[in-house]
Amino acid sequence: MNDEDKLRYLAQLRGDLRLFAQQCLTVRTKSGTFEHLQFNRAQLEIHRRLEQQREQYGWVRALILKGRQQGCSTYVGARFYHKTSLNRGRNTYILTHEQPASDTLFGIVDRYQRNNPIAPHVGTSNAKELEFDKLDSAYSVATAGQKAGGRSKAISFFHGSEVAFWPNAPEHFAASVQGVPLEPGTEVILESTSAGAGGEFYERCCDAENGNSDYQLIFIPWWFSDEYARDPEPGFSLSQEEVSGDMSEQEYQDTFKLTLRQMAWRRAKLRELRDPLLFRREYPATVQDAWTAPPGHEPYIAPLEALRARKRHSVESYGPLIVGVDPASGGGDRFAIAFRRSLRVEKVIYRNKLNHEEAVAWLRTIIDEEQPARMNIDAGNIGANVVTSLKNLGPRYANIVRGVNFGGTSEWRNAKPKVPGPYNRRAEMWQRMKQWLELPEGVAIPDDGAIQSDLCAPKQKPRLDNFFMLESKEEMKKRGVRSPDLADSIALTFAFKEYLQNFHQPVNVPRYGNLDSPTAQPTYTEDLDYEDGWGGDNSWMA
Repeated sequence: MNDEDKLRYLAQLRGDLRLFAQQCLTVRTKSGTFEHLQFNRAQLEIHRRLEQQREQYGWVRALILKGRQQGCSTYVGARFYHKTSLNRGRNTYILTHEQPASDTLFGIVDRYQRNNPIAPHVGTSNAKELEFDKLDSAYSVATAGQKAGGRSKAISFFHGSEVAFWPNAPEHFAASVQGVPLEPGTEVILESTSAGAGGEFYERCCDAENGNSDYQLIFIPWWFSDEYARDPEPGFSLSQEEVSGDMSEQEYQDTFKLTLRQMAWRRAKLRELRDPLLFRREYPATVQDAWTAPPGHEPYIAPLEALRARKRHSVESYGPLIVGVDPASGGGDRFAIAFRRSLRVEKVIYRNKLNHEEAVAWLRTIIDEEQPARMNIDAGNIGANVVTSLKNLGPRYANIVRGVNFGGTSEWRNAKPKVPGPYNRRAEMWQRMKQWLELPEGVAIPDDGAIQSDLCAPKQKPRLDNFFMLESKEEMKKRGVRSPDLADSIALTFAFKEYLQNFHQPVNVPRYGNLDSPTAQPTYTEDLDYEDGWGGDNSWMA
């Protein structure tokens, strides 16, 4: 190969990570053999998502939530070794939760270097650093036990491993992670299994899931690992019964479209771990599985009910449109709006940092275009002024808009002040929403992990008088759980029990179709006039 061909080959490798991995990188497999790196399904999905973000913004900021031993660290090591060993002036910094993990990850990169046929020249080489002296690039590793590591380094690529288990996590986010400027060509990849619903990694995953940061959340379910499958035993059949509040094996297979070999592996792993909650955290099927709470700390709404509602795509959407609005001002909470028709929440949308005029204009446009029968707005804080401004627009808006005080006395207590029930309006709406999710006929919500996370965030708050309350948003934030704005907006669609006579129904809504499609453009008929009354076939309950 002449010099021109070599340069052309290097340029090809520099622009193609998968080709570079297949021809230049050697890994030790789980069976102990040494092979060139071929990306598995999980690694391909991570690669696709990262490249998509890089092409869009020029930089990468990603949080990867995964199960155990899915090849994530191997992929990130390959990605950053590729960028560091083939370019000038690049520094990669790896931060792990403990020394054995540091040794393991540096060992992966060291193996890449030792077996790479086009490996760059190394100056300094020890257990913590590879210095590519002729490129003025370096690859170094550290543990999170020391505070504020990496503060003085100029970092191009940052790999945070098992971030959920970092000691001194806030300090490292303020120092090491901040050492990477948000400039084209830079990358920060933070990956971890779950340590539960709390801590820096959890909070940042919630922010990413809700679109509230520069980071994207990449979730890798356990079945993306091809080796998580085994031949079923003779006579193997799937159970039809729920166990410990979890779905049956048959429903689990149907929900996630798994093979019998994958289900056989899952059953064997459950027997090995002897704890379904531990399996869900270590081998999650959904983001919510990864945040599974320990016994005694379960959320008010069971994740199973929310998951079932997410996966129902053929529930009929018919009846009056009820809109719930959970306002937020310029802080970190979301200004969330939910749209529900009877048994289906059609969509939940939100914006951040709206001022009063923007909020009123947005809600007015929704009323004009969507023509809801009711718009229920949390009237606390900035919501009170929003309600007043909308009602002042005229009788039509005043008839549609309803203010709801989350902290106000529940309708139940007004009617039965000495009989235990929901204490305030927020508890009452969440109770109605929970009952709605558990309806035997089946209800549907958008297939969105952020919505499920919000629904399953609050816990019930004990009271000596046995009245039912949910923990407040402030109490949730103290334990590291963000405000469930999306779920609160859905709950507001259950603020009032009333029958509606006149409402607009989209004429092109399929009776049994998927209304989550972004291409759906409903049109509206004139008012459908239904008889007033407390029952009968022609009355609709909001």
